[in-house]
Amino acid sequence: MPKQPMTLQSRRSMLQRLALASLGFALSCVRPRSLSPENKGGAMNNESSELRFQAIHQVVTVRERHWVGDGFYVSTVFSPHRMNPQMLSPFVLMDYGAPRHFPPTTERRGVGEHPHRGFETVTFAYQGEVDHRDSYGGGGTIQAGDVQWMTAASGVVHEEFHSEEFSKRGGLFEMVQLWVNLPGSLKLSAPRYQALKGSSFPQIRLGGATARLIAGSLGGKKGPALTHTPITMFDMDCSDSTTAEFELSPGTTTLIFVLSGEAVAQEARSVRAGDLMIMDRDEHGRVQLKAEAGTRVLVLNGQPLNEPVVAHGPFVMNSRQEIVQAIQDYQAGKMGTLAPTL
Repeated sequence: MPKQPMTLQSRRSMLQRLALASLGFALSCVRPRSLSPENKGGAMNNESSELRFQAIHQVVTVRERHWVGDGFYVSTVFSPHRMNPQMLSPFVLMDYGAPRHFPPTTERRGVGEHPHRGFETVTFAYQGEVDHRDSYGGGGTIQAGDVQWMTAASGVVHEEFHSEEFSKRGGLFEMVQLWVNLPGSLKLSAPRYQALKGSSFPQIRLGGATARLIAGSLGGKKGPALTHTPITMFDMDCSDSTTAEFELSPGTTTLIFVLSGEAVAQEARSVRAGDLMIMDRDEHGRVQLKAEAGTRVLVLNGQPLNEPVVAHGPFVMNSRQEIVQAIQDYQAGKMGTLAPTL
């Protein structure tokens, strides 16, 4: 049967569900302030080295899991509801769907039509496939190894489902979805969609490890993703036991998430799958990971925006008034609609 366009009442119902569901998070408004280092987790400063180790600000371990729709079984690694959003800036939220086997089916598994405004969603497909389409014309299949970068900005309505082919055959499914904030001056700019194929990511050597560079410049190479603010993003796959080392710009936010395996960071702190390391922004130095074979990590680095963060459900703005306006615009259909599907 054809899918019917959403009515005003169904849009209001959708917003209520999104505000309460795990996809969203509670209303928060945190203004920029200076951050003092705390809980450095035993990080080591190697004063005798040419470049000392960057201190670890905090290690966060998240083991809870919950469903987003019926296709994504995830842990929320960080969000502004659980942490100071200024410490995470420009990153807002990250969900990780650890490897999970889905049996073959003819049903659609995923998340149906829902809106976003004020930020970008970045989806990393490690195993499995996702079909995406949005009201601004973006869409396609994200295959294993690919990255999708959707700039919601002024507002889009989109949906995400396991691809038809993956659903038919079943298999392991592993994904990361990251929310990247936009500065206030760009929150109402035009949306954008980037489908980044795995083959487009340059490979770089970081000590004894090899990484895929998704965004930013590192090791004399540049990642293909277009970003609105300075961001460096890469993942590493350590097939053998090795030592990975890298250095990123001082004063920036660096988040390191362990996807699988185990490593010793900064010669002092053991981290394993599901751990997030937040590096000390106020202390410059190199990052070292002595990784066991099979360790995979995702590294997120960006320039803090230093702006107020007000996040509610599927919207991330600078003020409560802007959140109210986003809700009204969505209910009025100003973020577009998805064409009916057969």
